[in-house]
Amino acid sequence: MPRATSERFSRIHKPSIKPGTTAQSSRSQDNGESSSSGVRNPVFNTERFGQHILKNPQIAQTIVDKANLRPTDKVLEVGPGTGNLTVKILEKAKHVTAVEMDPRMAAEVTKRVQGKPEQRKLDIIIGDFVKAELPYFDVCISNTPYQISSPLVFRILSHRPLPRVAILMFQREFAQRLVARPGTDLWSRLSANVQLYSKVDMIMNVGRNNFRPPPQVESSVVRIAPLDPPPPVKFEEFDGLGRIVFSRKNKTVHASFAAKGVMEMLEKNWRTWCSLQNVPTTDDASIKEMVAKVLDSTGYSDQRAAKMAVDDLLKLLSAFHDVGIHFA
Repeated sequence: MPRATSERFSRIHKPSIKPGTTAQSSRSQDNGESSSSGVRNPVFNTERFGQHILKNPQIAQTIVDKANLRPTDKVLEVGPGTGNLTVKILEKAKHVTAVEMDPRMAAEVTKRVQGKPEQRKLDIIIGDFVKAELPYFDVCISNTPYQISSPLVFRILSHRPLPRVAILMFQREFAQRLVARPGTDLWSRLSANVQLYSKVDMIMNVGRNNFRPPPQVESSVVRIAPLDPPPPVKFEEFDGLGRIVFSRKNKTVHASFAAKGVMEMLEKNWRTWCSLQNVPTTDDASIKEMVAKVLDSTGYSDQRAAKMAVDDLLKLLSAFHDVGIHFA
């Protein structure tokens, strides 16, 4: 699994900045808020953390219902905001751990359960979710701050023991990429990586007016059910192959491997593998010919990543491993 870092993935979710905007408006747009709207949370500077508070109680209830919580469940909530989802989760779960970046919002959540039986069922971790030490949890529920969408998904999938399910709200385009199928416009390396380790379903769409302040984009809720046990595939290897073939997903796989620097990297990896395995090599060995042979023998040379399913990628990865070619 990749190391979860908000910086690494944040570019996916940043809207383009028009020429002439000020530094302040750029910061607002990075967090998904329109600088021209003039709509801000009157109490908390939520846009600072890319958060938009879900204000529709019916949608909050639907999200909790879709989690099918059990009385014995321990729930991880990421980005509780002012606690609109939290209080509904506490009604059904045994315990909730909420990770919140803003101490003021954490205090607001605490205030909502203070003096009630639910207070004993709630722990709040104040800090960056990406860096936080997470406890055991059965279910994750999140109205996800935009800039940690990818880190959140991959941290859930790499957490051990695996949770049963995650119900997560994302920007709609990101959610659509998670559930995209081969042959569709949004099928991508992200889609393949997530679907290798989980079953992903779209639950519902959520309009921007259901949030305070309203974001620039629409949102969607997805269900991610990690495969348990996970497939015995090293993520770095699968992702390494994906980086190559999805770099130009509408080109042929053969053309993607011909890109600058790919053969040099594969030859270095191959010679390292041969050294570790005590396999003799010669200076005139041609990695280019080895790659071409694998692509031709598997029938993927003229295929396009845009139409290759996870099983296709796994078969191709296995064929490369059979001749000692690795991607990480």
